Amino acid sequence: MTPLAADDRHRIEALVANCRDNHSLPRAFYADPQVYAADLEQVWRRSWLFAGHSCQLIQPGDYITLSVDADSLVVLRDDNGEVRAFHNVCRHRGTILCTEPAGRVGRIVCPYHQWTYGRDGALMSCRGMQPEIDKSQLGLFPVHTREMAGLIYICLADEPPDFERARTLMEPMAKPQGMERAKIAAVRDYEINANWKLVWDNNRECYHCNVNHPQYIQANFDHYNADDATERVREKMAAATARSEAKWAACGLAVTHRQTGMASFPDPDQDCWYSANRTALVDGWVSESLDGRQIAPLMGDYPDADVGTLRLRTVPNFWNHSSCDHAVSTRLLPGGPQRTLAQVTWLVHADAVEGRDYKVEDLLPFWQLTSEQDWELCAAAQRGVLSSRYEPGPLSTYKEYNVEAFRKWYLMQLGKQ
Repeated sequence: MTPLAADDRHRIEALVANCRDNHSLPRAFYADPQVYAADLEQVWRRSWLFAGHSCQLIQPGDYITLSVDADSLVVLRDDNGEVRAFHNVCRHRGTILCTEPAGRVGRIVCPYHQWTYGRDGALMSCRGMQPEIDKSQLGLFPVHTREMAGLIYICLADEPPDFERARTLMEPMAKPQGMERAKIAAVRDYEINANWKLVWDNNRECYHCNVNHPQYIQANFDHYNADDATERVREKMAAATARSEAKWAACGLAVTHRQTGMASFPDPDQDCWYSANRTALVDGWVSESLDGRQIAPLMGDYPDADVGTLRLRTVPNFWNHSSCDHAVSTRLLPGGPQRTLAQVTWLVHADAVEGRDYKVEDLLPFWQLTSEQDWELCAAAQRGVLSSRYEPGPLSTYKEYNVEAFRKWYLMQLGKQ
């Protein structure tokens, strides 16, 4: 990867220095090509990125592809059952190798000149080349991978950041969901006309929820904050939490987010890019479905439908909302200074049969509607920050504390050497 030029880096440093605490970011951070280039270098190519689910790679040779801006990547299951990832680029003349979003290969064959690679990335054959060519030096460029509780992460950096801290927190929380024993029920892809940071700004607050998310607020407590949670609301949440804690203790689950408002994340002081929590749903709701009822067979190790909701998050590109009967993962990828690619995936138990055990039309609406409502808000925000009269506005300490935390985490990444 090409590092930023010295002049560009100095300009970015000046922009960072002019950011105000507890305010949104200046326009350049949402639209400037040089800032976007810095984001790619300092955040996207250095961080652990969610790539997909283990259940997408069941058999050796199963693969998925994704792109981090211009970097095309292929993630596959090798002959030993391990997950590997490679830059999806032929070592001959750079042609993209795997052109489908997903599939299965015996060997990876370049469609241009038929250079052929094993599932371990080694160059196996390169017909028409001179005999003295050293195939051992022409394997696919590898990408670091980690597999955890049914989630696959990749990192493009030469030396990736520590992953085990994230595993220590997230794996025990995610394990009961059984996502490694799931299957994909539905996938929806979106092009969001907004910078990726505006998408995270939206995700990290529920200031907008009461007006914009009529489905979400019926099921959840976290749209209430310290300034608007009445005593009655607090009593309802405390009762739901107490009931859940007593019931869940027998099967090893625990409520880890007990107060109103969204769980705090990220943590810039600890450079913490991962989070997991379980919280109670509103009384009468056992699933994030339109009416709160169970709509698919129980997932994982759950003995009962009343398990609340599991939330997993990793910046810069993943969040997951899991109910007793299904899980919904959102993956973000950068598509340009004013464009973000989102993929939303619904998972159910691997043995669930569509049409008999669940219906896709029942599974999708809750998070499809909520996601699409958010994408429209993000696009409107993007159009607004391009205005000549836009200037960073103050953040609510009641409702936008996570936006401020994300802003600090992000600016800290830009300042790393």
